[in-house]
Amino acid sequence: MKSDVEELMPRLLPVEFGAAAEDLDLNGPPRNPREYLRQVQLEASLCPEVVVAQIDPKKLKKKQTINASVAGCHAAPEGFSPSLSWQQHQVSNFSHVRQSITKNRDHWSSNILDDDVKMPELTDEEGWKRFCLGKTVYAGASSGQTEAEPEPLLDYSKVGYPPFLTIVSRLNQSTVLMVLEVLICWFDEHKFVPQLGRWLYALLACLEKPLLPDAHSSIRQLARGCAQLRSTLESQEDEKLPALNLLICLVARYFEQSDLADQPE
Repeated sequence: MKSDVEELMPRLLPVEFGAAAEDLDLNGPPRNPREYLRQVQLEASLCPEVVVAQIDPKKLKKKQTINASVAGCHAAPEGFSPSLSWQQHQVSNFSHVRQSITKNRDHWSSNILDDDVKMPELTDEEGWKRFCLGKTVYAGASSGQTEAEPEPLLDYSKVGYPPFLTIVSRLNQSTVLMVLEVLICWFDEHKFVPQLGRWLYALLACLEKPLLPDAHSSIRQLARGCAQLRSTLESQEDEKLPALNLLICLVARYFEQSDLADQPE
């Protein structure tokens, strides 16, 4: 029996079949071109006309719309922006770091992690904040406290796990981008801390080019946040200044967001 589609649409390759076509075995290989075309027709007739995808809403990301802002950065106060030669040197060093990670990824990812290193699940955003920044910074941000008592012994669960190569080499691109977005969003709402700077640098070093649209938007957001914070610094001796300049430089110069770049004074 002909389907409605066959009735309404002309056949591109009209082929007539006899009664023997009813006994055609779909599981066997076609013996000639006519049998092949008949197999295609029969398989198409068995497909439902309407298919509904079963989507789990929990697996959908919270941010479905990507807004790639073209807004520029806050201009650096006089004397706070780096020279062009400094920027070029940092880009060169960063490129070498990326090449080293790519070259040795398999070696580092095969190393066994210490028993106390428990990496969060991909969807555990709060877990990644605690893992990267440490419980002390995470709890301080949640409670409004900014200072913590010094720990007598180094406890990575409290001060944050550094982005060791054995850790970052295990992250695939979806995880790299997810953690990067989580930390950038955290930066928008809290202060800049050394743990954050180290992880942002490491994740940028693992971010593959060409950039996906959401990665493009995230790193631009990062550069603008760094420039905004830099514009509030009161001294060129502030310990945050080199890190902020470096992140702006990498986004603008290495990832080719040139409208965000610091221009030579």
